[in-house]
Amino acid sequence: MKIYSWNVNGLRSVINKGVFLPFIEAHRPDVLCLQETKSEQSQVDIDLPDYHEYWNSASTKGYSGTAIFSRTKPLSVQNGFSKTIAKKYNLVDDEGRDSASEGRVITAEFEQCYVVTVYTPNAKEDLSRLPLRHAHWDPAFLAHCKALEKKKPVVFCGDLNVAHTELDLANPKPNRGKKGFTDEERAGFQAFVDAGFVDTLRLFREGNGHYSWWSHRANARARNIGWRIDYVLVSGTLRNKVRAADIHPEIMGSDHCPVSITLDID
Repeated sequence: MKIYSWNVNGLRSVINKGVFLPFIEAHRPDVLCLQETKSEQSQVDIDLPDYHEYWNSASTKGYSGTAIFSRTKPLSVQNGFSKTIAKKYNLVDDEGRDSASEGRVITAEFEQCYVVTVYTPNAKEDLSRLPLRHAHWDPAFLAHCKALEKKKPVVFCGDLNVAHTELDLANPKPNRGKKGFTDEERAGFQAFVDAGFVDTLRLFREGNGHYSWWSHRANARARNIGWRIDYVLVSGTLRNKVRAADIHPEIMGSDHCPVSITLDID
């Protein structure tokens, strides 16, 4: 089971650049999770006859959004969090923006596991969304995944908008305390690990230099001055079933590149 995750930073843009279909044809993911689609399904002209498509678009057009394309039809699909979790964790920020309406989560249930795609809210340059992120969103998402895990193992993937450790960005010291590398965001990621979820890439690759996002400035991508903020994590029970975990920086079209795992499950 090949699961890919890609923040496309506008799906229509990636398609228009002529890179999306060649990517599908070359890699043939069984499940493709997309973030920042910035569109509704009706706005995207694409023919994928081998895939079932599921979309969760933001209420604000041209913003955020996620999608899952799957070769196998899921047993069930859920957009967002349950009403219980959304109410408990109060996902509205100080400016009245409801992150639950931003199309950030899709959960697809398969025979062997759940696959969840997530586009975690950005803390913003002024850290205005950090309180939402730290006290509300990250705990809500963890609660969502742990609730699913009571039934079957979970694979969750997407743009988590945080570099977990100093190995996950090229320049940790000048970025400490800035968006994507605050203590609060890093603690949110660590909570997933402490809850038993496994950062799959680290099963196969150590050290730095493995990045999934690069600034458009200063030729950062060509110089590999980047951040690893896109991840695939799995329940601990799936740890020994992960046969490969990769980052694909050669795939262009977005400021992010895809990340993937291969699971050996029946």
